[in-house]
Formats: sequence, C-alpha cells, structure tokens
Amino acid sequence: MSGLTHFNAKGEAHMVDVSEKEITARVATAAGWVSMSQEAFDIISGGTAKKGDVLAVAQLAGIMGAKKTPELIPLCHPLPIAKVALDLELDPELPGVQISATVKTTGQTGVEMEALTAVSTAALTVYDMIKAVDKTMEIGGVRVTLKDGGKSGRYSAT
Repeated sequence: MSGLTHFNAKGEAHMVDVSEKEITARVATAAGWVSMSQEAFDIISGGTAKKGDVLAVAQLAGIMGAKKTPELIPLCHPLPIAKVALDLELDPELPGVQISATVKTTGQTGVEMEALTAVSTAALTVYDMIKAVDKTMEIGGVRVTLKDGGKSGRYSAT
C-alpha cells in the first residue's frame, strides 16, 4: 500500500498522524455543476421554486457541508475552518448551476475534502429543491481546482 497514507503497514485503514506537520495557511477550491431541464432552470432563475430560493438554500447547505466533513468522511481530520465561501451561478448553456467552493484554514492538513463536500452538498440541495420538476438532473464535474499550503505546495487545475 505504498504511497497511500490512510493505510498502515498491515493494510488497515487509519487516521494519518499530522502532529509533526507544520502549521500553515491552507486553502482549497472545488467546483462542480448541476445540469437540468430548461423548465427547471427557468423556475430557479425566476425564483418561483415551491421550496424557496434554491441558490440561497444550496449556498447555506454547502457551508454546512464543509463544516460537517469529518462527520461524513471517516478518516478526515476535524479542522478549525476559517472561511467557507460558495458561489452558485446560473449557466444557461448547461442549462443549470455552476458551483464553486473555497475553504480556508490554518492547520496541519489541507481542506480539499471540505471544499469537495461543500460543492457536493450544494449540488445535492439544488437537486432536492427542484426534483419535483426534473428528476433527470445530473450532478457532475466535482473536482479540486486549487489547493495551496503545506509541504506539497500549490496545485491549480488551470
């Protein structure tokens, strides 16, 4: 299992010991999308969804998702999150919603999982709020687009 830090020498899962790692400022950004029918897109963009403001609720859900990441991902460290910002933009070309999340901390491990969870939770919330209109929606493209801080340095998908 060389190179996989979440497994010990016996191949058993364990939480990585980060106690010797340097405390540094860390940031991660993730992105994804929800594609949908034109009817669903029009309802969201027109603000007429029966459950309320889809983008506002999804934004809050994404923030909550980032904060709950260690409760959902078994080997993820609980971190003192300093910032979570979500950007949900209507994209008429999909049609659908483009989602981006940025998470910041100062600590001994990165916040990629928190950014990915924020995007995923926001996307699932969009689906939940408009599924009565369109059950064929698709969630996709969830990926890390930026990671900075720590020993491995900077990664940017662009």
